Amino acid sequence: MGEVLHLFQLVERGEPVREFEEVLAVENKGFRDCLHGRSESSRQVLLMDIETLELFGIPPGRTKENITTRGIELSGLPLGQRIRVGEALLEITKACTPCNHMDEIRAGLQEELRGRRGVLCRVIEPGKIRRGERIKMVGQAEASARG
Repeated sequence: MGEVLHLFQLVERGEPVREFEEVLAVENKGFRDCLHGRSESSRQVLLMDIETLELFGIPPGRTKENITTRGIELSGLPLGQRIRVGEALLEITKACTPCNHMDEIRAGLQEELRGRRGVLCRVIEPGKIRRGERIKMVGQAEASARG
């Protein structure tokens, strides 16, 4: 079981992401006030683990993730896996491919993070997510019954 360490949203273009104690995940959109969230997109919420960030000396939020996790092997989760994060239910849609922004953080970081950039999700069920909450894997039976 993992844990939510940090929550970030991009609220103004050209600005760094801002950290929040609590966010509202909106069904099929992403975080309510985050400019990265888009309806019908497979890239609504980005999760990245603190273990990888620390390994590469990157402060949380710098890679523009929405949720910084601890204690969960994100790269090992299968596509389609549903996870309960606070009140929200997320579904993993794809691994996040490192973009050019990573090389703005540090030259060569884009290549270093290949396969370790985190996972992208879509919001299946809305709800509040707070720092410190647990991240739980959801079996298909519960996912089907709820959504």
